[in-house]
Amino acid sequence: MKLRIAISCVLFSLAVSASALAATPQAKPDEKPTFASVLNHQFSGTEKTVVPAADAMPEDKYEFAPTQGDFKGVRTFGAQVKHMAVANFAIGAAILGEKPPVELGGPSGPANIKSKAEIMKFLNDSFVYAHKAINSITEANILEPVKSPFGSSMTTRLALAISLCGHPYDHYGQMVEYLRMNNIIPPASRR
Repeated sequence: MKLRIAISCVLFSLAVSASALAATPQAKPDEKPTFASVLNHQFSGTEKTVVPAADAMPEDKYEFAPTQGDFKGVRTFGAQVKHMAVANFAIGAAILGEKPPVELGGPSGPANIKSKAEIMKFLNDSFVYAHKAINSITEANILEPVKSPFGSSMTTRLALAISLCGHPYDHYGQMVEYLRMNNIIPPASRR
């Protein structure tokens, strides 16, 4: 029963972003898919959307945050990107059952990471680490209880991997707004 639920969750996750899946082959025809390969492929689709958007914003606009309208207290563009990286590291560490490999510095990332180059490195490193975490998921451990990185509750590696695939899109939507407010067409919209 648990395996059927896990498979259903993975299939639902894949169906939600079928266009991203169609863009890149998942596995060679002679290879049997695994939970890790399916989730990793999905996460790669997220990465291929989010990272180019982060890179599209010029360095001098990384501190941009809207000021007109009801935008009080929102993160800057750079802080949005750092937040995504923090989540990738935190969730990846929870999947692996270890401490994050870098200092996270809170939800908006380490204060000492400021330049676009530093923020992009932090983001890219977070995706590398999260891919490592996803690749550790097996049929035997996918539904095994693990501690959530957010609070004291328990969750599963499957739930965490789905969060890795979906969470960046929450902030991608904000990044798109910030890019367009600066007359920049997001790379995914240029296709």
